[in-house]
Amino acid sequence: MNYLVCIKQVIDSSQLQINADSGNFDASKAAKMISSYDKNALEAAVQLKESSGGKVTALSLGSDDALKALKECISVGADEAVLISENSADSFDAYTKAALLSAAIKQLGDFDMIFCGKQATDDAEGQVGPQIAEKLAIPHVSFAAKIEQSDHNAVITREADDGLQVIHVSLPVLVTASDVINEPRFATIKSKMAANRAKIKILHVSDLESETKIDGIPLKIIKTVVPPKRDAGIRIKSQSDTETAHELFQKMLDAKLV
Repeated sequence: MNYLVCIKQVIDSSQLQINADSGNFDASKAAKMISSYDKNALEAAVQLKESSGGKVTALSLGSDDALKALKECISVGADEAVLISENSADSFDAYTKAALLSAAIKQLGDFDMIFCGKQATDDAEGQVGPQIAEKLAIPHVSFAAKIEQSDHNAVITREADDGLQVIHVSLPVLVTASDVINEPRFATIKSKMAANRAKIKILHVSDLESETKIDGIPLKIIKTVVPPKRDAGIRIKSQSDTETAHELFQKMLDAKLV
């Protein structure tokens, strides 16, 4: 079985700031990391490889900074990694990213299962995975919480608003992984050292047969703003539940909420 995992390197959201003049994120001092749901996706692929055999390929679109993330993927079980090197990738919309990733996947070969995180932890759009599946003309199952695979089929349990759904699907398929599917493993010192020696295959946008032109991105972010801070709430702590309820009701009356 051949597995491919799409990896996105994101900015640590706890370190993000917004430039008041430009209205854009200032990530100059923020650390970069693999999007957490992508780690779940990678772990799912590695577990299937360990149980059924095969190979796991990690694929990322971004600047050369993403090489570090791809080597981290190798340190926790990926067999090889590929980078679509493009310095302006952070400004691409989901459609453009999906087009370039799917073009690279077609070039790399046939895969039985393709994995993405259910969404990236920076933009939280959740669109790239389904759009890759559409461009590859294969089925996709989102929000996967469990995967059971046989030779040419998979049974995937996915999270839904009203519970869980069990979906039977033939391969190839694209799966977006939820964070409940597994607990990603940690690299060992030995595996990190081996990953540091690994060679990452580099592709460029010009290498890909894609109808999408990166100079004509249809969606552009004009400005980003921080939501206004909310006033601090109040805490009611009375001698009894009855007194608490009375005090709460009185405050709601004063605020003309009832």
